[in-house]
Amino acid sequence: MLISQPHPGDKKTLYHTLAEKFNLKLDFRPFIELEAIPGRDLRRLKVNILEHSAVIFNARNAVDNFFRVVEELKIDLPITMKYFCINEGISLYIQRYTVLRKRKVFYGKGTEKEFLAEIKKHSTENYLFPCSDIRKNTIPDFLRDHNIQYKEAVFYKTITSDLSDLANVYYDVIVFFSPADIKSLFDNFPDFKQNDTRIAGFGATTDEAIREAGLENNIPAPTPESASMVSALEKYILKANKG
Repeated sequence: MLISQPHPGDKKTLYHTLAEKFNLKLDFRPFIELEAIPGRDLRRLKVNILEHSAVIFNARNAVDNFFRVVEELKIDLPITMKYFCINEGISLYIQRYTVLRKRKVFYGKGTEKEFLAEIKKHSTENYLFPCSDIRKNTIPDFLRDHNIQYKEAVFYKTITSDLSDLANVYYDVIVFFSPADIKSLFDNFPDFKQNDTRIAGFGATTDEAIREAGLENNIPAPTPESASMVSALEKYILKANKG
């Protein structure tokens, strides 16, 4: 099984627990690299975080880079700042950086449609959308179509990793976490064919990218039955072993 994320080092993850339980061979390899945009560059581009009353997070990397810039520029975020997260996992992830009260955090209940509906409920906010240079148009198009005030700013760039050493390596399962992972796959291997490889994709945007690439997302997450990717993988393995 190949996990398209950086190796966690000495830290034991739930993926390691899963591998031990089912005697799996596990490899970690990031499909993308991130290049942070310095806070001073964003300031020169007239990105003023404190002009906004709410922040939209569509990825953990967006959370990391937003709070990185906050620290670099020594910004004191007001307690009234609201955070809108595409799913519950990202809303919990924010707590790495700040103590939050539930009233300040809003998130979609599993689908992008529900997430956008949550934003529409708060259409009077002035939103900041920190994102990568590679992103879907869905969120900005929605904000624009509903005349919701917002500013989009690239806080980090996504660069394709060199995966050429994997050209002749076969995996039973490859786990993807973003559309950029799928782009990297085909940047490295333009003639990639899924064949018997099972693909696991986390999140609605990843699922869409997988399907647009002509692949099948055999192990989607999150779902009502599996909130996490590890849970989805375990359910799939148990079902496959029964077969």
